[in-house]
Amino acid sequence: MAKPPWSAIHARVHRELRGRSRLPQGTALLAAVSGGQDSVAMLKLLVDLQPKWHWQLHVAHCNHRWRPDSADNAAFVENLCRQWGIPCEVFIAEAVSKTEADARQWRYAVLGDWARAQGYTHIATGHTATDRAETLLYNLLRGSGTDGLQALAWQRPLPLADTGISLSDVRDCEDSSNRPNITLVRPLLALTRQDTADFCQQFNLPIWLDTTNQDLSYARNRLRLEVMPYLKQHFNPNVESTLAQTAEILTAEVDWLAQMTQEIYQAAVEMDSTAQTWRLHRPTLTNVHLALQRRVMRQVLQHATTTQINFEHVEKLVSLIAAPNRTQTDPFPGGLTALVAAEWIVLRPDASLLQEHDREF
Repeated sequence: MAKPPWSAIHARVHRELRGRSRLPQGTALLAAVSGGQDSVAMLKLLVDLQPKWHWQLHVAHCNHRWRPDSADNAAFVENLCRQWGIPCEVFIAEAVSKTEADARQWRYAVLGDWARAQGYTHIATGHTATDRAETLLYNLLRGSGTDGLQALAWQRPLPLADTGISLSDVRDCEDSSNRPNITLVRPLLALTRQDTADFCQQFNLPIWLDTTNQDLSYARNRLRLEVMPYLKQHFNPNVESTLAQTAEILTAEVDWLAQMTQEIYQAAVEMDSTAQTWRLHRPTLTNVHLALQRRVMRQVLQHATTTQINFEHVEKLVSLIAAPNRTQTDPFPGGLTALVAAEWIVLRPDASLLQEHDREF
């Protein structure tokens, strides 16, 4: 048996995986491969590193039916897998997604459903440091908070909500205890898009060119093709690595903030689901930092309403921590109103009924 090729990129990815323990020995791994440069480079690296890690490797390709050549694209991936001796599964969308977000949701749903059904525990995608940098910048321009700016962590759990499986489905299934938890892993986050291009050229790897990647009507393409090159030329030639490092720092900090927020949330927040009432203990919240106050308030609003929450909504609720008794807000999204009732902030649909709260508190 021929020895797999080895390069500086092989060594770098192998070192990253070993140091971070993202894909343990013998992992049942589903690799999402589009046929483009990054995903083909990822697949080649996984195939070459497989003798060292003994992964149970399977490929998945998602045909969104967006382009006339989508079927040919899928056939290209299947043929490549056949040449490399890797089993391949192709998923075809029943309906064409209207937005990139809808397509992403469908993609993770079918990948997660298949992985769970077949006993696979990890899904690998070909996102690079360049994708991470672009996502951070894109989210910053859209007004995302720190949670959005952490951008494409090395790994994250794939919730049941992303896989199309409801919690009730899992509870009702007799073998639900045997369903594996799915972890989404991005093994190429230490590499830039230029690194994967050089890797593909070095090993003469076939690549499927997606023409939609040049369509400037997509905001992310405009960011990739126009904004990032401009930033490289005029501000920082290493902007991709710089932004990716910033995202890495933020990932750890956001994780710590989330843990702190959960502790405060449990101590300060009470909920009566029957009455659709949320009560927030003001003395508890007064003694914590503003950053944590905002995170707790955002979490409350996200649980209380399904509509989009913005900075002004959060600030309006935060302001009640130190407000006089009986202070009342105008309605939040979904018709909720908040008022101060002694030591509590009460959030509920009919919170304007001050007399009722005078009786309760």
